[in-house]
Formats: sequence, structure tokens, C-alpha cells
Amino acid sequence: MTQEQKVDIIQNGVVCIYAPNFTTNILYGDDTMIDNSIKKLICYGLEKKLFETRDEIYVTNRILEILGLDSFCCEETYTNVDLEETLNELLNFAVEKNIIEDSITHRDLFDTKLMGALLPRPSEVTKEFNRLYEISPKAATDYFYTLSCDSDYIRRYRIAKDVKWVTSTEYGNLDITINLSKPEKDPKAIAAAKSAPQSSYPKCMLCKECEGYAGRLNFPARQNHRIIPVTINNSEWRFQYSPYVYYNEHCIVFNAEHSPMAINHDTFRKLLDFVKQFPHYFVGSNADLPIVGGSILSHDHFQGGNYTFAMAKAPIEHKLSFDGYDDVEAGILKWPMSVIRTKSADPERLISLACKILDCWRGYTDEEAFIFAETDGEPHNTITPIARKNGDSFELDLVLRNNITTEEHPLGVYHPHAELHHIKKENIGLSEVMGLAVLPSRLKNEIALLEKAMLKGNDLRADEVLSKHADWADEISHKYSDINENNIDEIIKNEIGIVFSKVLEHAGVYKRDEKGLKSFLKFTESVK
Repeated sequence: MTQEQKVDIIQNGVVCIYAPNFTTNILYGDDTMIDNSIKKLICYGLEKKLFETRDEIYVTNRILEILGLDSFCCEETYTNVDLEETLNELLNFAVEKNIIEDSITHRDLFDTKLMGALLPRPSEVTKEFNRLYEISPKAATDYFYTLSCDSDYIRRYRIAKDVKWVTSTEYGNLDITINLSKPEKDPKAIAAAKSAPQSSYPKCMLCKECEGYAGRLNFPARQNHRIIPVTINNSEWRFQYSPYVYYNEHCIVFNAEHSPMAINHDTFRKLLDFVKQFPHYFVGSNADLPIVGGSILSHDHFQGGNYTFAMAKAPIEHKLSFDGYDDVEAGILKWPMSVIRTKSADPERLISLACKILDCWRGYTDEEAFIFAETDGEPHNTITPIARKNGDSFELDLVLRNNITTEEHPLGVYHPHAELHHIKKENIGLSEVMGLAVLPSRLKNEIALLEKAMLKGNDLRADEVLSKHADWADEISHKYSDINENNIDEIIKNEIGIVFSKVLEHAGVYKRDEKGLKSFLKFTESVK
């Protein structure tokens, strides 16, 4: 057979692709190692139903194009493919052939491009989601979440590296996680990103334009990303999953337009409308002010998922009544932060009451309790709202927030104070408010070093890395009569959980004592 006579052949599950105009300097058509890796990826896509058998040749050619190859032949069939291992094989090939640089950033951009070649178009995903929604909302989200994982948009092998545990406290079982799934950027990529041309497209990582975007050194690739259009409160929004999955089916619901975060009357309508459409999910919003808000204030969005946090299980500690709302159950939660829970079978009643509480809180000042609605024209009061369906009733939790700062507490009076920064210094966003600590990756190594140092009796204050933990370690040593190599890890993790409960107490605008309760009730009585 001459070069011109060679054709694509698919027979007995074997795909052989030959190119008559072969121009590359490297012939990998006979290289079984790279061919096997390509075939494994193809078999993975078929097994996960990312594409159909009819599309196998097309998808194979897309992979060859991305890898710069012009021929391929593999007779093997693979099952239970290890995706991480397979992608690493393909990435190593790309590095070896100088297709990409060997850095986390470049590798992530490239393997996302590979995975994108396997996926159906957004319209197909939306069509299947809507078809399954007619069966049940859960069937639709199950499909979409599985796709988001199988597409490697959610990198399960990285999520598995997160360190997680549960700490029992007076507020219930708090979830603690040390986030290791978000890759650290390497110095070369950071330097390259600074010198790269600046772009305002997409405007942020929550914009609908991210779907299918190739990415760049300072923006993640999203060829394997799919988004579902949803309508909430008669406005166009989008539904996707978080790539970092801090809890089960961690989803993000965002405005189709790039508009800033805003907590207003429509917020409550949108949250409860979403819960009506997806009753197996909770949904909440970060606050709309710096310090007490989330990491992205430039784009209006909510977060939700199929998970029950400790706050959702918290009982009402003090019942409340509001004039004109005798049909609404309300009360102050037994929770370290200042939360009003409202409950009713009629979501319109919850919306009406929430609007009154929000309006009152926005302009509320109580100098004795150090609550100031504004200083020098800067507003301080806002709310973190969370909605869920509980049986036949709807619940709307309203967490009172205030972002005032002082010389003593420059990061915020109602923010973790300096003595807790060795564990948690970052903003207290929606996940933390509900009882999930997302702690920095540095803690994994610091915990290991701290445990060894404490067992050896080292001087922590002389250690550059561990000195910040020294006072805390002294408290632990005095608290436990017997600390040994068999129990120290459990002790340290338990104490981290206790620190997190204190973090939430610091974030509460009303403290959990007699004076704090009196001030809290003073506010609720002012709601008219």
C-alpha cells in the first residue's frame, strides 16, 4: 500500500489512522506507548459516556491534532482507566516533545484541552439535563455532577488529597478541611503571567464566557466546563459546579450578566425560587461587602449543594415573634454567629419578613453593642442568607454581618482576631458561616512539624515556621495530661476544630452571653 493509498480503518474495535501528508519530524504512528495512552483516554471517554461509539474516530483525530501527531494505531481495549495516570502519560509526552513547558500551569492548560475534545457540546448537555429534570430534579443534577467529575473539570484525584475531619463542639459537628486541591502556582508561571498581554475576557471566573475557554497563564482553561441555563425570579442565571468541591455537589449559581454582588429583596426571591426548583439542594449567598463577603464580589452569585451543614441542624435557642408574622416560625439559633431562622410553608411570607429584617439591619446602629450602620459614609451592615427546603416547609436563615474595622482589629471587629490567625486569617464566607472551615494548605506541613516539635519538647518560639503556634501549643500542653505519638494528631486536629468555633464566635456581631442576647433582642424588637 502506497502512502497515498493509506486510509482510516476501524475494524474489530481497532482504530488505525494514517495521514498521506505526514510532515512532523517525529513518527509516533508505530510508537505503541503513546498510542496506548491515547487509546486509554478514548476508552475512558467511551466508558464514561462522554461521547458515543459513532464519534470515536472523530474524537481520536481531535486528540491527535492536539498532540501534533499524524498517525495512530492501537488494537488494545481498556477498562477502568486511571484518568490521572493516563493524562500524566500524555502530558509527559507533550513536555518531552516541547509542546508545553513542564509546569503545573502549563500541564493543567493542556490536559484540559485534551479532555475538552471528549465532551459533548453545551447544547447537548443542556438538552439532556432538561430531559432528566422532567423525571426529577435530582436525576438532572446527578447527571450533571457526574459529567462534571468524569470530564475532569472536577479533578477528583486532587480533591482526594484534601485533609478532612469532623470536630465535635457545643454547636454540633463542625467540618474541617485543609484545602490541597487548588494547585499552587509555580514561580515561573507567575512571572510569565505578569509579562503576558492583559485580557478582560472573560471578565471573571464566574462569567458564562468561561464555558469552553482555552485559558491562559493567569486564567484557568475551561474546555471541559459545561454550564446549565436556569431562570430564577424571572431572570437569566447559570448553574455549574465548583471545581474544588468543598462539600457534596458544591454548586455555583450565577447571574448571566457580569453584575456585582448585591443583597436585596430580590436575593431572597431568587434563593427560594432556586430551592423550589431544586428542593434537594440548599442555596445561600455570600454577603455583599468586603471582609464579610466572599472572594468574588464583582459577580453576583450563590453557592449551594446537596449537603447538610452543622448550622442547618442547629436548634432554635430563643423563639422570636414579629408583628404581622404569627404564621412564621422564627428564632435565634444556637450558633456561634448571629443567626435568625425563619420557617414557613409559604415562601412569600419568608421573603416578606426577610425584607423587613434586611431593611432594618442595613440602617441599624447600637453604639453600646458596637454596631454601626455606617462610618464616614461607608456602609457596614449586611446579611448572609441561606435557603433550604425542610420537609414541607421552607427555611431562610439570615446571618447578621458587620465589616467595621478599628486600629485594634484592622481586618475587622467581627472577623477572626489576631490570636487566631495562625489557623484562620481569611474571610469568613458562606461555607465557614454554615460550619465548614476551609483552611490554608500550609497547615498540613505545619501540623506535622508541630506534632514532632511538641513531642520532642522543642522551643517553638525559636522556630521561624512554628513560632506563630507557640502560645496555642502551650495551652494544649496544659490542657492534656498525656500527649504522646499515638494521640497527638487527634489532639491537634480536635483543637484546630475548637479554634474554628472561636473564629465563628469572633465573626458573630452579638456575643453569646447575657449582654449579647439582650442586644440581639433589642434589634429584633426594632424590626417593624
